[in-house]
Amino acid sequence: MDKPKKSVRRKTSGVTIDEVAALAGVSPMTVSRAINQGKVRDVTRERVMRAVRELGYTPNLAASSLAAAQHTRIALIYTNPSGAYLRELLVGLLRVASNAAIQLVVDYWDDLDPAAEHKAARALAGRVDGVILPPPLCESQPAVTELVRAGIPVVAIAPGHLGNAISCVRIDDFHAGKELAEHLIQHGHRRIGFIRGRDDLSASARRYDGFVTALHEAGLEVEPALVQPGDYTYRSGLAAAEKLLCHRRPPTAIFASNDDMGAAAISVAHRRGLEVPRDLSVVGFDDSSAATTVWPELTTIHQPIASMADAAIDILLRSIRRRSDGARVLTDHVVPHRLVVRDSVARPPGPR
Repeated sequence: MDKPKKSVRRKTSGVTIDEVAALAGVSPMTVSRAINQGKVRDVTRERVMRAVRELGYTPNLAASSLAAAQHTRIALIYTNPSGAYLRELLVGLLRVASNAAIQLVVDYWDDLDPAAEHKAARALAGRVDGVILPPPLCESQPAVTELVRAGIPVVAIAPGHLGNAISCVRIDDFHAGKELAEHLIQHGHRRIGFIRGRDDLSASARRYDGFVTALHEAGLEVEPALVQPGDYTYRSGLAAAEKLLCHRRPPTAIFASNDDMGAAAISVAHRRGLEVPRDLSVVGFDDSSAATTVWPELTTIHQPIASMADAAIDILLRSIRRRSDGARVLTDHVVPHRLVVRDSVARPPGPR
């Protein structure tokens, strides 16, 4: 006598996603997408759901949520000359992405021309759900145009003129620059050198505008010879500080537009036999690791890079969810900055 045929249906607790996938003839990832309303063909979804019903499979909600998050791919595109800034941003993004079970894709664009940026952005749009653009790519018109056209949510860190096309996370660079300059003025400095950031970044211009405003409000003039170009690299800070300190009447203080260039200014001062801050005060910007790896440690503006990374991913995830509804909401998220007073500022020495 033949044994009675066992029913295909099994106890829910014993059914796995792999068994559903085998019965439906698809991969476990496809099963996960079908159950979580991901992108699959209607005929495939119907086959998967038929297998789910036949086996009596009940998804583990926590596991399903994790699987859905793991299918979210967010790209960080960088070409940043400031290693300290990029390192802190990347660490912050990795921490947040890990906690949210997001796949973080890191892509390096090395000095691409506009046509190459268009092409790279087009290729990237086909394999990620959202993109984070730190400086200087936050100002890249080709990249932003291509990504927006493809419907990919974008969050820029500290952007300028592109802020009306994409979401952004930033600090108030103007007021931060003004506050830092006022700190030097309050210590009695009247001849203050300034090392600019990259001219193609709006944040650089806003920091300089804040510096100029503080001087004008104090009744001080900006001397063109005391404003030197920089590009946020340590090397550019060396060159700028050399020119400032070679001046016939050198400044009593130097405002560097980031910590890398501030650290370089301290190095030049030491090389010229000047003691910081007794002979020369120096301030930086960002509060990156470079601010505390020099002696004396830099007074600077704390830019909460980890919080900015957290906010950027949160904005992206909300934008990705809204994208399925056809909605596109832009966010301008301003994060509070903070003046960090350390040991690199003192009252100026006697008349120069």
